[in-house]
Amino acid sequence: MAASPDRPSVLLPVLAVVAGIAAFSVMDAAMKAASLALGVGTALLLRNVMGTLLTVPLWVAAGRPVPTRRIALLHLQRSVVTAVMAALFFHGLVRIPMAEGMAISFFAPIVALYFAALLLGETIRPRAVVAALLGLAGMVVIGADRFGAGAYGPEAVEGTAAIVLSAVFYALNLVLQRKQALLAGPVEIALFQNLNVALLFLAFAPLYWTAPDATSLAWTLMGACLATIALLFLSWGYARAEAQVLVPVEYTGFLWAALMGWLVFGEALGPAVVAGAALIVLGCWIGTRKR
Repeated sequence: MAASPDRPSVLLPVLAVVAGIAAFSVMDAAMKAASLALGVGTALLLRNVMGTLLTVPLWVAAGRPVPTRRIALLHLQRSVVTAVMAALFFHGLVRIPMAEGMAISFFAPIVALYFAALLLGETIRPRAVVAALLGLAGMVVIGADRFGAGAYGPEAVEGTAAIVLSAVFYALNLVLQRKQALLAGPVEIALFQNLNVALLFLAFAPLYWTAPDATSLAWTLMGACLATIALLFLSWGYARAEAQVLVPVEYTGFLWAALMGWLVFGEALGPAVVAGAALIVLGCWIGTRKR
């Protein structure tokens, strides 16, 4: 009798995280379409400006939390990492299929183990080495399939390299997120991250600005709304269940990415991408499990 009340308490956070990952995956598709039309810089600038406008009412409703100087510096540090990460990810995503890009990006949690050792003083255990080798094997499988089919031209090589580098910055972002979550609430983090990233892209806007049309604005607005919805779902879910329960749910993003790539861009999903993704996910599971 005591077990039944616990089931909904675990199920609802899991469903919330599934919904959040789905929203992020659809957002990736919307931002890929916007980036193809406007360029990555303009699309990300507009998305973060819209995201800032969407989160201001949430910030006001939360009591207008203002960070101290120390926390504001941490917000800025993570925003710089996030800006580079997003620019690299979407630069790569416009050059390779979504499912392939998502599979490669799964390498980030493995890299995060090493950043945690470097920045937080955590010990690198043998399983972290095994995880890294499996992750590298997964990326080799994905790349070898394209090379063997003669489908890896200069654009695809550039796209793959960009997403691998993006995964490194995402790993650093995960470590900074751990520190940030201890010092600030999700609404404050969302507002100042959107605002800081928008200002960073605005500083370089003269180098890449492209005037948007109605269609590209619609894609960008969809991306901003979905990113905000995803943040709310994920924040709610992670506040109510252990990370070790919810982290495996992150890998449902591969299924959503494959579906959106097929529906929106007509991208086919090959068996080598599935096999490579499975190796990377296995490496993440080995590297991040407690025992």
